[in-house]
Amino acid sequence: MLCTDGQQLLRQVLHPEASRKNLVLPDTFFSFYDLRREFHVQHPSACPARELTVATMAQDLGLETDATEDDFGVWEVKTMVAVILHLLEGPSGQLFSKAEVVKQKYETGPCSKTDAVDSETVVRARGLPWQSSDQDVARFFKGLNIARGGVALCLNAQGRRNGEALIRFVDSEQRDLALQRHKHHMGVRYIEVYKATGEEFVKIAGGTSLEVARFLSREDQVILRLRGLPFSAGPADVLGFLGPECPVTGGADGLLFVRHPDGRPTGDAFALFACEDLAQAALRRHKGMLGKRYIELFRSTAAEVQQVLNRYASSPLLPTLAAPLLPIPFPLATGTGRDCVRLRGLPYTATIEDILSFLGEAAADIRPHGVHMVLNQQGRPSGDAFIQMTSAERALAAAQRCHKKVMKERYVEVVPCSTEEMSRVLMGGTLGRSGMSPPPCKLPCLSPPTYATFQATPALIPAETAALYPSSALLPAARVPAAPTPVAYYPGPAAQLYMNYTAYYPSPPVSPTAVGYLTTPPAALASASTPVLSQPGALVRMQGVPYTAGMKDLLSVFQAYQLAPDDYTSLMPVGDPPRTVLQAPKEWVCL
Repeated sequence: MLCTDGQQLLRQVLHPEASRKNLVLPDTFFSFYDLRREFHVQHPSACPARELTVATMAQDLGLETDATEDDFGVWEVKTMVAVILHLLEGPSGQLFSKAEVVKQKYETGPCSKTDAVDSETVVRARGLPWQSSDQDVARFFKGLNIARGGVALCLNAQGRRNGEALIRFVDSEQRDLALQRHKHHMGVRYIEVYKATGEEFVKIAGGTSLEVARFLSREDQVILRLRGLPFSAGPADVLGFLGPECPVTGGADGLLFVRHPDGRPTGDAFALFACEDLAQAALRRHKGMLGKRYIELFRSTAAEVQQVLNRYASSPLLPTLAAPLLPIPFPLATGTGRDCVRLRGLPYTATIEDILSFLGEAAADIRPHGVHMVLNQQGRPSGDAFIQMTSAERALAAAQRCHKKVMKERYVEVVPCSTEEMSRVLMGGTLGRSGMSPPPCKLPCLSPPTYATFQATPALIPAETAALYPSSALLPAARVPAAPTPVAYYPGPAAQLYMNYTAYYPSPPVSPTAVGYLTTPPAALASASTPVLSQPGALVRMQGVPYTAGMKDLLSVFQAYQLAPDDYTSLMPVGDPPRTVLQAPKEWVCL
């Protein structure tokens, strides 16, 4: 049997170095007796076990030591032998009965939210490579005993690894040894190691789903994560994609599909493999095609399975703000009138005074308590702010004047919006991938200001075309817009096209000044008796337009449904300058 003078050299030097150099150690080096601990059992009145040395143990026993040996370490070994023989002559029968063990392999396993985890056994490792797995983390702490399922890789808000992990050890002594590996290297990166709490570990690695517990109940399995699956893909499709050369443990039972709370698939799944060789074979299918989609495969962990399932079960991967982002001392009015502006791209150091200076003359039109800074979940500025203006006209004028002006070396986008949109964000709106709103199907259509430049006339659609489609396809029923005081806008002389535009908040980053909206002269407003949007379906939205498309390209799409040039004469208000076909299409109908 192997007997050592403490655990430091064995756990902190021999095993890490052997792992780093890919050396296979004999089984003898995976179990040993710690002479300091055995001595402390028979002589508890001596100093703590970790402070003992060979010399102090020999001194307490009254043994003579000879430190004049020329060979390095010879006298320590001889003294250890003398100490061991003296201890064996003692009355205690518990000496050298239970050997210390160095785990040869990290064991995976699930963790429950109800598990009690001692805070004195948990550390946080920071700076890990994003592609590192739980086995890589266990290899970094080689020589130390990690608890079963004790490596939890942390994920960011998007569900991707953030380079941190929580590691749970079997006891506090192993945790203390792990802290000594602070700033040791994993490859070319140094890893920071800090103390953590048991609550943090349970929050990351714990779960309550019976389905996940059943999936993770198989021991000694390698877990892979599949990302980018078609929403229609089932177990048979995934098994066929992996092929017979890398079978999944249990077939379809070895697959776990991640779903939204309403049952919709997310495109993610986890698969179990019986050994490392099968997992390596499956990883060779990384970015292979399933149908028309390429599939990404990554090594995963039991803790990552719990995290992903917990996040999808409670909220989207992008965080949903369940409470107001900042205390609002007064109720926010609701309405669809676009009497607010959104500032996007503010410097994180911007203050309300900076915003007032940025708006310049438009700051005089801000309502009392009308500046709302949007904070993220950490309470830090998000770079967004909402400003309540006294009217929709003032909001539009501020957007035209300040859009893409520079504040502290950053240009700021200024976009008009409604109070309803602002309230939706300030009172806990969802931060979706495409902006701060739920999907369009769940959000009422946000109408722009009422346009009243032209009188409405029924659309002229060729009879042979109209016969091919039902009326509901040509002119779908539009949501009835709000009825504020009509405010009309029309393009300035620099614009090439009059276009009604509506979008779900937030609108794409277009420049209001590029279109050149100006307030309609009072004479033109008075001569218009009916707004253009009074006819259902008069307002359309085009998505997926190429970035290089110009106005003529857009017009060519609807060329068959525009009025002939002669028909525009009846639409011109008195005193309005004449327009060309490119400047004044009356109506577009999108099939």
